[in-house]
Order: sequence, then structure tokens, then C-alpha cells
Amino acid sequence: MPDKKKSAGADKTKTTNVERRMTPPQAPKSSRSTPPAHPLPSPSADRTAALPDGSAQLGSFEAGMKLFHARKLKEARDQFVEAAAGPERDVAQRARLHIAMCDRRLEQTVVTLGSAEECYNYGVALINARNAAEARTHLEKALQIAPGSDHIHYALALAQALSGDVVNAYENLRRAIELEPRNRIMARQDTDFAPLANQPPFHSLLYPERKNW
Repeated sequence: MPDKKKSAGADKTKTTNVERRMTPPQAPKSSRSTPPAHPLPSPSADRTAALPDGSAQLGSFEAGMKLFHARKLKEARDQFVEAAAGPERDVAQRARLHIAMCDRRLEQTVVTLGSAEECYNYGVALINARNAAEARTHLEKALQIAPGSDHIHYALALAQALSGDVVNAYENLRRAIELEPRNRIMARQDTDFAPLANQPPFHSLLYPERKNW
């Protein structure tokens, strides 16, 4: 009987050893996460890679601003559209704001004027708004339609004087007075002509009786 017990115990020990050998070894547990196989580039690398696009975006925005101040709204809008698509968020946001401003101004400047009087009235309104450059455009168009109109010559002279074109201002004011002498009195009383009234050749044009003074 003892021999059987010993034999049974030995068989159990052998079985346990066989099971242990068949059990695959387990990797030790670790609290650290496995690092990614392809680490993300550093922020400095991102900035370096984005520099060419960012520079082009800023260049488009600056070109758009120059065109915007020169009142070339359509060309400026094209530059702002390019800048709005760039990687720099701040520049893109400012570009989008200027796109909206260009759109509003382009809608306002689309004016259909047919007759000389329509061009004249619109030009005078622009003079009153102190937009002398655009006023000149409409008054020149009015003068092409009606070249013998003294009031158009007078208004154009005023717009030219306000924009610093003294030579053409004198010529158109002289022509306005030739067509209608009462324009001389009107120009004397016009505060917009006051800075030029005492300067040659405007002085002799407005005050011919003072030539020998």
C-alpha cells in the first residue's frame, strides 16, 4: 500500500511539471504605455515647414492692403482670397474681413448713370462727401456728354482743386466763367476755392479788376 501512494504522488508531480512546461510564459505587466512607432514632429518642425506658405499668405495680404488703399477693390479682393486660404489663422481672419469690406464697397460703386445731368449730380454728391477722386471720374464723363455746360466745368474745377490738380482746376474754372460770367462771383464766395483765391493765376481770374493793385 505505501508503494502505491508513493507512485500516485510521483505521477501527480510529473503531471504538474508537464503542465508548467506547456504554459507559455507571460510578459511582465507594466504601467507605462507603449510609445508610438512614429512620433509626431515637434512644434518647431511644424513652424519651419509652414514658413513658406505663411510667408506667401502674408505677402498676399500686404499686396491686398496696398490695392485696397489705392481703391482697386477688385484686385485687392483677389489677393485677400488667397490670403484667407493660408495657414495663419490671424492673417486669414483679417483677410476675410477685408473681403467683406471689398464686397460692400463694390456693391455701392456699381452705379449706372446715363445722362450728363445724372453724372453731374452724382459727382456733386461725391464732392460733398469729400470723395474728389471718384467725383472727377463722373464729372469728366458728364463733360464728355455735354462739353458746353458751364456748371459741369465749374464742378469739375472744384473736384480737381480739392484733389490737388491746380492746373486743370484753373482751366476748367476759366472755361466755366467764359461760358457764364456769374460763375466768377460764385467762385469768389465758394469756401472750397478760398485757399486758391489769392494765388496766381486764380487771383487774376477771380479778381480781374485788381490786376494793377
